[in-house]
Amino acid sequence: MGICNGFQALIKSGLIPYGRIKSLTEDDLTLYRNDSYHHISTSAITCVANVNSPWTQDFEIGQLHEIMFSHGEGKLVGNNIEKFKDLCAFQYCDFEGNASSNGKFNPNGSLYAIEGMISEDGLVLGKMGHSERYGTGLYKNKTIKEIQNIFENGVNYFKGNK
Repeated sequence: MGICNGFQALIKSGLIPYGRIKSLTEDDLTLYRNDSYHHISTSAITCVANVNSPWTQDFEIGQLHEIMFSHGEGKLVGNNIEKFKDLCAFQYCDFEGNASSNGKFNPNGSLYAIEGMISEDGLVLGKMGHSERYGTGLYKNKTIKEIQNIFENGVNYFKGNK
């Protein structure tokens, strides 16, 4: 699993989307500067788009989470991105849970509103949002209603509980 810069490392190594280390071409995926060309530190709503992974298996398609973000290069792009859109694990969504390219909801401008992806075998997860930045009373002006517990899902899978 890789979050934020870890997601970038997974993409640059080929682990996302291929599930193995691989030499990349100019057509492969990459993370590019946010549409604003500035570092962002905010929250966004994401929805679950794929449950075919140990990391997402306990979620429901369309389940919403408010996630914290802090990065300057989080826009997922690539000439072959359409080929891999079925590997999308999480998408930036509006308040109703619809995937959105609108900058109000998609803070970096990722194509297909992709916030996170899994590898072709589902074992590797990469995402921009900081699912680990959750805790009771952590935010003074935010009430996070539901934790995106990808960590517990992964531990359960690798312990053989699921």
